Amino acid sequence: MDRRVFIRQTAVAALGGLVAFDLSKASAKSEMAFAGKGEISPRAITMWDFSWLERRWPGAGYEDWDQVLDELSERGYNAIRIDAYPHLIAENPMKKWLLKEVWNQQDWGSPDMNEVQVQPNLNLFLSKCKERDIKVGLSSWYRLDVDEVCLKLDTPEKLADCWLTTLRSIEEEGLLDTILYVDLCNEWPGDSWAPFFAKTYPNVGWGNWYKEESLRWMKTSLGKMRQVYPDMPFLYSFDHGDVKKYEEVDCSFLDLYEHHIWMAQQNGGEFYKLVGYGYNRFSPDDYKNVVKNAERVYRERPEYWQKLLTDKIELMASVARKNRRPLVTTECWGLVDYKDWPLLKWDWIKDLCELGAITAARTGMWVGVATSNFCGPQFVGMWRDVEWHKRLTSIIRSSPIDASLMKNNEVAAKLLKRL
Repeated sequence: MDRRVFIRQTAVAALGGLVAFDLSKASAKSEMAFAGKGEISPRAITMWDFSWLERRWPGAGYEDWDQVLDELSERGYNAIRIDAYPHLIAENPMKKWLLKEVWNQQDWGSPDMNEVQVQPNLNLFLSKCKERDIKVGLSSWYRLDVDEVCLKLDTPEKLADCWLTTLRSIEEEGLLDTILYVDLCNEWPGDSWAPFFAKTYPNVGWGNWYKEESLRWMKTSLGKMRQVYPDMPFLYSFDHGDVKKYEEVDCSFLDLYEHHIWMAQQNGGEFYKLVGYGYNRFSPDDYKNVVKNAERVYRERPEYWQKLLTDKIELMASVARKNRRPLVTTECWGLVDYKDWPLLKWDWIKDLCELGAITAARTGMWVGVATSNFCGPQFVGMWRDVEWHKRLTSIIRSSPIDASLMKNNEVAAKLLKRL
């Protein structure tokens, strides 16, 4: 049996009767879904992180925003998640900031020192998105500049203040309706992205968002944000870890869940342990292990790895349904890190991403579904398969939204009315 046919059948079978679905008719169904005005449909979203602003040197992929946004629309995507650099806007929005590299082994952002000017570029980019009906989720990775400005954010009130300054700068240009949601910190409270928090609470650690110190910080900052923008959906995004924590901890302060899900991190990171991958940001050794081992490990037990992925997606949907919270996932579904590289193939990565995207979309709980965290022009092997993207975004945008989100749900309504 053709491997892609097998993947599609696996996705449909995993979803049960609710999602019996003929993929060959996805395009027609999409047209029907958008035929009626007032229809609410999930958005097909991609993560352009800090790459949208930092990868603008010749050949980096984002030099011409008009071109790359047109290419994104051609592929069927109608939402983006980007870094708004709120700490830099609050400090000096027009300044040219010299940023340190966060890594040199990955193709997100810059592999070396780089210079950025956040405003007016952020508003210019948002205006181009608005012209194309592309909604934008704002987040921040709190990129370190040479003066480490983000370390000034040593209280939750200061964190909220920098975001309020950022939203006002967007609102002044009439662009606030382009914003889909605001994620105050990517993968909170990871020390790579929240060094200001890790400096004060070094023992909380990556993924431990449910710890007392973290909860207090999130509730305080989000409470201050809502006093000024009560209708804007606010959250912190998380990665890996136990999604059952959403049930065990009072998460009513989150308007939606943006949980990042990868096969490679399931079962205690079993896949990456077998591969020998350890997230080294500045040494090529881990990628040498990916080249040597990753596809082989996957091919030896594909059904096992696929089930780890779909089980986590279904569990996340179940938890969200119980808590009546919408889901958005922008970083997903196969491996966390990958790139165009000698001896690295994209076909099996796309198979896993297809399985994850379809599984998530058909649960009805996701209102924003990404196809991977490699959906950008710098990942040429993924980006150039236009028909693959169009097929998956058609499925995403014609998928149902669960009744638990649509009926008598004031919190979910804040996000749904922005779709």
